[in-house]
Amino acid sequence: MPKPKGKEKFPLWAKPETLKSIKEYYRSDNCKSQSEFIEKAVLFYLGYLTAKKPKSFLPNMFISTMKSIVFESDSRTSRLLFKIAVELAMLQNIIAATNDIDEITLERLRGECVKEVKRLQGTLKLDDAVDWQKG
Repeated sequence: MPKPKGKEKFPLWAKPETLKSIKEYYRSDNCKSQSEFIEKAVLFYLGYLTAKKPKSFLPNMFISTMKSIVFESDSRTSRLLFKIAVELAMLQNIIAATNDIDEITLERLRGECVKEVKRLQGTLKLDDAVDWQKG
């Protein structure tokens, strides 16, 4: 058998059950030979040990699934933020149309609202705003 280009032969000692498993599974991994299967297994394990190339030991299906989950989550969050922005714009226009608020009062209110939202860590509810207006 001619030597494959760019490869070297070396002795390998393995347990009979390991060799049996290699013979049983190398074709299911689309390997043309048992040697190719063993080389892929060694590279996989080296990737695992170094952890510098996560793709080399994380199955592509897992990476693809995680990307899909993140994409769907981002899309859902973006759609919800858009809906909230539309509702907020409607409220702002209704309030602006029904109230005569001067620029100084509006700017002061914005500053106070920024402080209040920071203090409440973004969990402002209508009840909080009503209490704040009364106080």
